[in-house]
Amino acid sequence: MVPSDLVVELSRWQFAATALYHFLFVPLTLGLSFILVTMETVYVVTGRQIYKDMVMFWGKLFAINFALGVATGLTMEFEFGTNWSTYSYYMGDIFGAPLAIEGLMAFFMESTFVGMMLLGWHRLTKVQHLTVTWLVALGSNLSALWILVANGFMQDPRGGTFNPFTQRMEMTNFMQLIMNPDAQAKFVHTSLAGYVTAAMFVIGISAWYLARKRHVELARRSLRMASLFGVISVIGVITLGDALGFIDGGHQPTKLAAMEGLWHTEKGPASFNLIAFPNQEAQKNDFAIKIPVLLSILVKHDLTSGVTGINQLEQEAVARIKNGIPALTALESIQNQLSKNPALANPAKRANDPALQQALTQFDAHKKDLGYAFLLKYYAPNVSKATPAQIELAAKKSIPEVWIIFWAFRIMVALGFLMLFFLIWATLLSLRGKEMTSPIFLKLAPWMIPAGFLACEMGWVTAEMGRQPWTVYEQLPTWISASTHSVGYMVFSLIGFVTLYSIFIAVEMYLMFKFARKGPDEHGSTGGGGSLAGVPAFARPIQNLNHD
Repeated sequence: MVPSDLVVELSRWQFAATALYHFLFVPLTLGLSFILVTMETVYVVTGRQIYKDMVMFWGKLFAINFALGVATGLTMEFEFGTNWSTYSYYMGDIFGAPLAIEGLMAFFMESTFVGMMLLGWHRLTKVQHLTVTWLVALGSNLSALWILVANGFMQDPRGGTFNPFTQRMEMTNFMQLIMNPDAQAKFVHTSLAGYVTAAMFVIGISAWYLARKRHVELARRSLRMASLFGVISVIGVITLGDALGFIDGGHQPTKLAAMEGLWHTEKGPASFNLIAFPNQEAQKNDFAIKIPVLLSILVKHDLTSGVTGINQLEQEAVARIKNGIPALTALESIQNQLSKNPALANPAKRANDPALQQALTQFDAHKKDLGYAFLLKYYAPNVSKATPAQIELAAKKSIPEVWIIFWAFRIMVALGFLMLFFLIWATLLSLRGKEMTSPIFLKLAPWMIPAGFLACEMGWVTAEMGRQPWTVYEQLPTWISASTHSVGYMVFSLIGFVTLYSIFIAVEMYLMFKFARKGPDEHGSTGGGGSLAGVPAFARPIQNLNHD
């Protein structure tokens, strides 16, 4: 039994909603944890009280965000089992391993030590407390690593193979799973995006204090640290974003074509659509502004390579669907023989069954395109009798929604470059001690806080919508992955999740505004002690301070 179209769509909406809500908390946790580490390291090295005040203040905001992030993240893992049962059965052997490691190692580490970080100031030595803060930061980022390793298999399945007897993906090489290029590039890209988000957050609140001449010393030092941290991170985000596009171009050509709004294959050097209005029905762009040569440079890193368009990818999908049909018919034959003779589950018994061996030989010859036959099964339940029109329709549906991916990608990139210029501006002002002489900067900075969060959300939309119509790319279609719930259950749970998570967001914003407005509890900001020799620029005394 397969779920109805409406149940699949509601399952997708529910998971998308919970993931997008959850990812409002994750980037700030990733980035703010390392900003806290930087501040506390300077405190331990220099002994200056101001840096301890900074850690304690930003640590409060970190704790609020961390607690609500955990609450929203836990339900996502349950959704795999409740709403995506076929998917869970199909790849649980692989997906479960990194999730289990994430829970046992990374999440356990950060959750355990975050309490010691917040409450251990009077119970731990400076070095012990700094060690705890480092462990919180490492745990947060390791958690992201294992989640993205699991996601990397969905984007580019490596390290596993399909077993026709169990009808599941089974792990064959754990190192291939971990070292998946998509997972590694996305981990660094996502982590750095979190660092940029946190930097914008700290800069925005610090500028708000400076505009009102409150907590001036703490705000100026926080702004300087965050600016330097952010400008380095945003350069890394852009660099790794380019690498990720290059990798996606190799193993997910449909996502790349959708990101670029490229309907027809272009020989090198290919042009880049800066702005376009994709029309999927007509398979063209109704309007486009092109930049010659740029696309080949961006996605192939040379001036001569062409880029495959959606029309050609559809024709390639037709060929793969036709090649996948014998694999699916052989799989059905194997399952029929197993149901009639369960003893064949024993590998020793299979060698003596000629019919089973014939089906296995046929399956092995065509198994690389089994997923495309699953796509066809939606339109032709008996794929061996599929018509050319049904195959063409399945091939057309192998292309994701182009306009969503095209614009989500551009919004993300535009915000990335906007933050790059803003962070360079903030860094220059701060290093020159001019941040308080620029009222435009002080007014603009708080309004720039959402830019990092929005860019992260658009990044996820690009990545996950670009993978459609697959839950596991070219292996398992989305339409067959969902659980067979009723429509009423899905509507009820969707409304429940959206309502609950909206409350979480409201609580987060209320607490953030409350504690940010209240400000830090400073304990003698100018605190002395400690040599400044070798102290980096962001930690040196700031001249002409205006004290509270």
